[in-house]
Amino acid sequence: MARISPLSPAERHRRTRNLIVVSVFIVGILAAFVVSMNTGVIKLTPADLLRTLFGGGTDRQRLILFDFRLPRIVISLLVGAGLAVSGAVLQALSRNPLADPGVIGINSGAGLMILLYVAFYHTAADAPAYLLPFLAWIGGGGAAALVFVISYRKNKGLSSNRLVLNGVAINAGISAVTLVVSLRINPEQYQFVSTWIAGSIWAKNWDYVVALLPFIIILLPFVYYKAQTLNVLHLGPSMASGLGVFVSRQQVLLLAAAVGLAGSCVAVSGSIGFVGLVAPHLARKLVGSRYQILIPTTALAGSLLVLVSDTLARWILQPAEIPTGIIVAVIGAPYFLYLMFRSK
Repeated sequence: MARISPLSPAERHRRTRNLIVVSVFIVGILAAFVVSMNTGVIKLTPADLLRTLFGGGTDRQRLILFDFRLPRIVISLLVGAGLAVSGAVLQALSRNPLADPGVIGINSGAGLMILLYVAFYHTAADAPAYLLPFLAWIGGGGAAALVFVISYRKNKGLSSNRLVLNGVAINAGISAVTLVVSLRINPEQYQFVSTWIAGSIWAKNWDYVVALLPFIIILLPFVYYKAQTLNVLHLGPSMASGLGVFVSRQQVLLLAAAVGLAGSCVAVSGSIGFVGLVAPHLARKLVGSRYQILIPTTALAGSLLVLVSDTLARWILQPAEIPTGIIVAVIGAPYFLYLMFRSK
């Protein structure tokens, strides 16, 4: 029988550190989950929460917890994981640390499609929930495909700098179209659009959880399955091709997965930016660049970031609330400027 070589001290140290990082993120998410369940105008004591979670509590407490707060918390976790992993994939494909679903136009493309769709309804809530992620996928995919096509050069591959610059331009163009369309809708719909652009988790019931969940439980495992391919693609098209990877095919598959994750999340959360930028970088600094560990760590970091931001958004101005995207932007915008400075 072949003997299994023991791990080196450096490898044991790396695995122990990664386990600690993942455990800290999980504990942080659990703590934020508990705090978020008790964040709102009506307070629930820890005893009330436990009693209600296990089938007790009053009708009012069950209504508050299961119909209002839990769906929003679950959506925050799913959105954070989806946007973060989408950003990690885009950064690997473009080999550009500034790549992000919001920066290269996926969020704005998905948002324009959602706006055109809900314009046919009196309110966004009247639109069938299960169609929104698919339409967002189409809109985000169209924007991403346009950015990638005009950034690709024959015999040179994908230009990472051109990708970000073209993405910013396409994003600005789509945002202008979105503004023009929003000026032609009724005041109630305009209120929704303005809130959506700021990045508010407006989908707050279990129907939207069910609509979003298939995209997350299918595409996240798919991206993790392609972790080794991402490791190779991150080396560059020439190196990846030399190692036997069918580069074009894998880029298309992974781009479709990134667009699906970002578009479906945008459909229920609005245009929350910087999650796909901050979370992968934070995870990479903590656990390194191997995508087998980077992908789950990035998902956990994104979930924690969005859940904490949404909890703060509901708490700061009680009984009113501010869009979650503003809190994320307060964290993400300075980090984006830092990365821009580092990339020069």
